[in-house]
Amino acid sequence: MFKLNGKEHDLGGGMIVRRVLPQRLKRKVGPFVFLDHMGPVEIAPEQNTDVRPHPHIGLSTLTYLFAGRLMHRDSLGTVSLIEPGGVNWMTAGRGISHSERAHQSDRERVHPLHGLQFWIALPDETEDCDPSFQHYHRELIPKNQNKERELAVIAGEGFGLRSPVKTSSPLIFVEVKANKKFTLDLTEFKNFELAVYMIAGLAHSQGEVIEPLQMLFFEKNQADKIEVDIDAHLVVIGGEPIVTERHMWWNLVSSSLEKIERAKRQWKEGTFPMVPGETEFIPLPEK
Repeated sequence: MFKLNGKEHDLGGGMIVRRVLPQRLKRKVGPFVFLDHMGPVEIAPEQNTDVRPHPHIGLSTLTYLFAGRLMHRDSLGTVSLIEPGGVNWMTAGRGISHSERAHQSDRERVHPLHGLQFWIALPDETEDCDPSFQHYHRELIPKNQNKERELAVIAGEGFGLRSPVKTSSPLIFVEVKANKKFTLDLTEFKNFELAVYMIAGLAHSQGEVIEPLQMLFFEKNQADKIEVDIDAHLVVIGGEPIVTERHMWWNLVSSSLEKIERAKRQWKEGTFPMVPGETEFIPLPEK
């Protein structure tokens, strides 16, 4: 068990995110290989925080918002609004591109943005699957509330709840808000690599204090109980460990360096699947 702080990363347009995964000391938690914490921030009318079309392979993406909204468009022709509590689950498989932009009606006013963006590596046997997209309105996400806490199982199964989100491997993603101090028992996930990320407030485990914007990691068979303070806001993520090493370059994730090189060539040459109606894109980085 150990913990890490995220590192600030400039996405441009005045958007500073906190990159929690990957880091040198911890590359992944189960199949979760990437986590950016966006905001909380107020976006001014003159700010352009749009994320232009860019490619993915070998993973699923999930942008989970606490505040604000974004428009998702992808190379399948999908146009979908991302709102707080809802789930847009995009599976890249052998290749997909997408953009995330401000809602048109938000561009002329100050508007909030706060959320998390995850990449979830696909298992070896489905890395080259057909790309796909799933949308789940927040009302479909199972929740449980009592006097101690509010809990939502965004993906996976736990705490007596099962999410409808179709995942490619066993995993868990839970959001928790504390109404009073209570104990969160994570031992049902002992077969998973597991992590607790604090959005706000404090929690404690085995003498360790987990502060805001810190992530506490449990290796397989180490998941324990967490003492959560009043008004804390946290997420729990994890899953079965990935057996085969994953390579990451820019937005591309694969067990094969050859597949990453092929995707790089396709994006640079313009033969990668593109988002219909979008005329701009993020160029392939030189490094």
